[in-house]
Formats: sequence, C-alpha cells, structure tokens
Amino acid sequence: MKPRLLVLAGPTAVGKTALSLAVAEALNGEILGADSMQVYRGMDIGTAKATATERARVPHHMIDVADPAEPFSVASYMALARPIIRDIIDRGRLPIVVGGTGFYIQALIRDLDYAESDGPSPLREALWEEARQGRIARLWERLQAVDPPAAQAIHPNNIKRVIRALEYFEETGQPISALNAAQEQQESPYDLCYLVLTRPREQLYKRVEIRAEAMMDQGLEEEVRRLLDRGVPLESTALQAIGYKEMVQYIRGAISREEALAQIKLASRHYVKRQLTWFKREKEARWLDLSTYSNEKEARDAVLELATGD
Repeated sequence: MKPRLLVLAGPTAVGKTALSLAVAEALNGEILGADSMQVYRGMDIGTAKATATERARVPHHMIDVADPAEPFSVASYMALARPIIRDIIDRGRLPIVVGGTGFYIQALIRDLDYAESDGPSPLREALWEEARQGRIARLWERLQAVDPPAAQAIHPNNIKRVIRALEYFEETGQPISALNAAQEQQESPYDLCYLVLTRPREQLYKRVEIRAEAMMDQGLEEEVRRLLDRGVPLESTALQAIGYKEMVQYIRGAISREEALAQIKLASRHYVKRQLTWFKREKEARWLDLSTYSNEKEARDAVLELATGD
C-alpha cells in the first residue's frame, strides 16, 4: 500500500497556518513546509512563518534550512524533504505538506528528480552576468520568446528559474515546459489527499493587504536591514522575495516607505493570481473555500473528512 500524504496548499494569506495546526493535532501529523522563502533563516516576518509557539504545538520541517546568501533550488528542497517524509512515515505519523509554492509541492507529490548539472557552465555564467548587469527583464523576455508556457509560470524576478529554463533550452533545444508537462503526468508514490484552500478573490486581496501592513508594523524594515548587514547579496533569490525587494529599494532611498508598502500589496495580489492559476492545473487537487465555514472547527472537520475518507 502507498503511504498516506496530505497536502494543504493555497495562496498566500488564505489561512493555511492556523488550519494546518488544527488538522495536524487531530491526525497525529507533522508539517512539512512547501514555501520557497520560508526555507531561509532570518526571514521570519516577510515570509509569515509559523511562530515559535505554533511550532511548539506541532513538529515543523523545511523551515530555516538555508542561508539567504546561498542558492537554494527545488533540487536542494527535494534532497532535504525526501528523507524527512520517509522518517515521518516510518514513525507512524502523517506527513502534512503545507505551503503555497506549487513547484515544490508538485516535485514532492510526484517524487520528481530535479538533479542539477554539476560543474561550471559558461552558458550559465554568461546568463548570470547579464542578470548582474541589470538585464533581468530582458532575460525573461528571451524566455517568453522561446518558451511562453515556462515564462508564464515563472515570475520575472525569479532569476534562478528563468536562467535554468534558458539554459535548458539552449543545451537541449527543447522547452523546459515540455519536460515539466511530462513530469506532471508521473504517478504519485503516495496515497494522496491534495487540498487547495481558497477564498473569494477580493477577500484574498484584502487579506494580503492587511498582512502587508502588519508585516511593516512588526518590523519588516529591521529584518531586511539585518539581512543587508549580514552581507546577503542584492541579487540573491532571498532578497528578490515580495516584501524584501521593495524594502531594499526603500532602504536604498529609491522609493518612499508608503511606495514600498503599496508595491508590496500590488505584488502580493499578483502573486495570489499566479498561485491560483498554478493550482488550477493540478489534476489531483480538490478545492476547499474557507469562506463557506463559520469557524475554524468547521473547516478543520471538513479537511478531516476528506483526509480520512470518513
């Protein structure tokens, strides 16, 4: 029999953290984060990590596993996450994948191999040099020209994935989107319950705006200043994250604090749209509109019913 795996996915600010804690406590579960920015140490406020108190309630994994100055990819994620899932299962507990990074979730549920090429690559270095010279938008436009589906799935600021897609196309002559499509058909090795949490679009937008304001109040600026003081490179993936990129511009005097907040809200709304688009492609996913439940217990019971088949 395949081992059981529960996924609680969904866009940012939908309410994944609170619900996942309640579900994990009810199902003897442990939470495995699937967020490409929560893996970085020292990035707590801007990524809305579960608090120390919340993590004390339920074991959490794949949070604070990488230095923000170092590269971290889906291959890095899978190398760490695979043995963790096996260990959780071997101990008789339920692994619960929680997050909004669809690319990571897809790799996990199908156990995909994203082994990266070893050794130096002149092509890769040339692409990175273009990025360092400020031609990030131009690189994304090149990807749009040769592989439109990949370009639509990758944010222009996610330079690492843009470069990887361009490198793959130049080396193989094939679009990386075709490779991804083939992998999407791979059968999951798990007895999978894949739930996507959602809310009406305008409600989601309001929630991300409230979260952005709260992050500013909680000390996002100070968090970003600490990262800069530690020497995290401006071109690092970590500092391209929503909230961090805008605060770097503010700290460097390029925009005002009010402009930074407005840009964070706008970028967050756009991110919600991209997340929803991604999850709509996932054929195994079942959707749960949290706005239809009057309280957390009702939502939790709905998840438990779907997760256990009762």
